[in-house]
Parts: sequence; structure tokens; C-alpha cells
Amino acid sequence: MIKAIRGTRDILPPQSALWNHVEATAREVFRTFHYREIRTPIFEETALFARGVGEDTDIVSKEMYTWTDRDGTSLTLRPENTASVIRAYIEHRLDQAPGLKKLYYIGPMFRRERPQKGRYRQFSQIGAECIGTESPLADAEMIELALEILRRCGIEDARLLLNSVGCPQCRPAFVAQLRERLAGVKETLCADCRRRAETNPLRVLDCKVPEDQNTIDSLPSILEHLCEACRQHFGKVQEHLAARGIEYEIRSRLVRGLDYYTRTTFEVTHGALGAQNSILGGGRYDGLAEALGSRTPAPGIGFSIGEDRLVLALEERIDPEQLERLDVFLIPLGEAAAREAARVARELRGAGLSVEFSTDQKLKRAMELANKAKARFAVILGDDEIARSEAAVKDMATGEQRAVARAALAAELLAAKGSAA
Repeated sequence: MIKAIRGTRDILPPQSALWNHVEATAREVFRTFHYREIRTPIFEETALFARGVGEDTDIVSKEMYTWTDRDGTSLTLRPENTASVIRAYIEHRLDQAPGLKKLYYIGPMFRRERPQKGRYRQFSQIGAECIGTESPLADAEMIELALEILRRCGIEDARLLLNSVGCPQCRPAFVAQLRERLAGVKETLCADCRRRAETNPLRVLDCKVPEDQNTIDSLPSILEHLCEACRQHFGKVQEHLAARGIEYEIRSRLVRGLDYYTRTTFEVTHGALGAQNSILGGGRYDGLAEALGSRTPAPGIGFSIGEDRLVLALEERIDPEQLERLDVFLIPLGEAAAREAARVARELRGAGLSVEFSTDQKLKRAMELANKAKARFAVILGDDEIARSEAAVKDMATGEQRAVARAALAAELLAAKGSAA
């Protein structure tokens, strides 16, 4: 028997209803913030991620799914989507249109990392990018947008962690000091951090190995090395968050795992996810467009939500069976009723009700199926009901059954559904 590849999975009903709920909620929030959807290919030239994400990151050096195409081009399944969005921004000259480019995406990403709770080799992200401004106001609004998606999905107790990682003017001096300090302690760190201490010291601060944390906490803080422009920018971000009533914690070790971040970085955690409790992360990437070949600066800020982990956090709060519950189980009794029931089903579906059509014309068996389908209502059509231009409507929760005029059936069911919600 052929099974799904390790690190991938099938999302089946009713669980898929929870995914649909999360994505529909996110789309509605994006609409209210005037973000529009962008859809990029799931594979790109490998150079895009090597240059954009960073050759020394774990993603590029160890986790990407890469192969050589027939023409010799190196291709990679996208491990993240910000680089792809900026590539599309440059390629299609979106900078020529007026105003900010406020874009969102929902889709699969791919990383060959060790599968664990809420983490898969094919995983889904919901993300947003605001391109075309350095304003700290955009940073605060982006964070507000991310938190609003979580709130509307049902996450109320999330924690916002905030930091600034400086810019190309002030960060090199900090990295030099960090490399110097790491030289004396790197042998006590994990193998990955010993390598990072040489290739990219900033990545050491992103280490999640518990045994390394005391050493990492003793390292210098980047907040003490910010230039005046970065210090003012970070202060303004905090002011705008406070004006929105958004609480946060400053974490000077928060650097995120990708090379393109500058200035503001942030992460949102949730206790239901255990030790690896990050549910979304993001930050500013003012130099990414130039790194990918743009002649025009395109400062921006974005975030991505790990949809798999968000759904995991919601599982104990939301019953997926209730999200896509069947409204009507339609039971025709006889051939004439079956023909009439087809017309009834079309009308009810046109009114927005979900309808399952029974093919078993024995009433007892059909009612058992209606119960198993967890339908709100059973609608019964027999010769007598057709003769009277009526339908028998049974409330499956209360057991109450009543006759409803055929012409008023859709309106009656919609009203009853609304009052029961």
C-alpha cells in the first residue's frame, strides 16, 4: 500500500472545515485592511532563495528541496514566500503603480526538516507583505493585522515579542563584537551554532536548543548597538503599538531565521503549542529588493502565519463538525417525490442552505442517515405532502415535526437555522 510521504499528511473532513474557517477568516481580515491576493509559483530558481533568504541560513543550507531541471537550471520548492513576492514585484514592475503594494498569500511551502508537533515538510502559510514604505506606522499596522487574524480565528491569549535587528549601518559592528564573544564560548554550543559562529553569528541568537540558552543570554544585545535612525524607528513602532492598545514584550535575542530582515522583527507565541510555541513571525526587509536585483529601493514589512500550527492551537476551542454542519437532509418517499425533491434541493441550495439528498426511500433508514450526518433538519416529501404543496420539517435537535408550505420552505428553514445559531 502506498502511503503519504513522511512529513506530509492528508487533511480530511471534518478537519478540513477548520482549515476553511481559518482561511476564510484571514481573507476577510485582509479585505478590511485593503490587502489583495498574490499567487506565486510553488517552485522558483534556487538562486532566488540563496540570495534572498541567505546561503548560510539553515533553510538554504539544509532544508530546501532542490533539483536540476532538464535544461540544467537549479529549481527549488519554495521554503517561504516573501522572496517570491518580491521577485514578482520586481519582475512585473509593481513599483510603477501608485501607492503601497499590500499583498497577501495563502499556500503550501516546503522544508526538509525533522517533522514534529505542528511542523511538516509540506506546510501551509498565511502571509502578508506591505511594500513601498519605511514608515514605522506600517510596522505597527502589519502587527495589528496579524493579531487581528489570530483574534478573529479564536486565539485570545497570544503574546507579541518585539525587537529591532538594526540596519547595514549599525549591525556590522554588533556582529563583529558578537563573533568575538562567541570565539570564547562556541565550543559549549550545539554543532549548528558552532558553524553559525563562523559563517553568520547573528543566527546563533535564533538557536532553540535549550542547553544553549544560558550562553546565548550572556551575549551582547543588539539594542545597545542601534544607530540613531534605527533607535528612533524602533521607538516610533512602540509608540504606534501603544496607541493601538497592543501589548508587547521586547526580546533583544529575537532575530528570526532569515538574512533579509532589518530593523523591526516580531514573533507571536501561544502556550497551546508547547515548547516550540511560535505561531507567526515577521519583520522589515528594506534591502531585499536590491539584493534580488531591483534598481529601485522597495522597503517593506511582512509576516507569515504557520497555518498548521494555528489550526493545532484552535483544535481544542472549535468543533470542526459545527463549522460545515449539514442544514437539510432531504427525504423523498416515492418516485414522484424524488422528482419533486430535486427541485426542492435546487431551491434550498440557491437560498444558501446545504442539502444532502437521500437515495434511500425507506423513512426509518433515511432518518438514521440524517442523524449520522448530524443534519439540523430533515425535510420529508411524500405523496401527501406533494398533494398539499407542503413539506414535513423535523428539527433533529428537538424532535419537533411540523408541516411547512412548499412556497415558504426556504425562508422558514433559514429563519430556523438563524435562531438556532
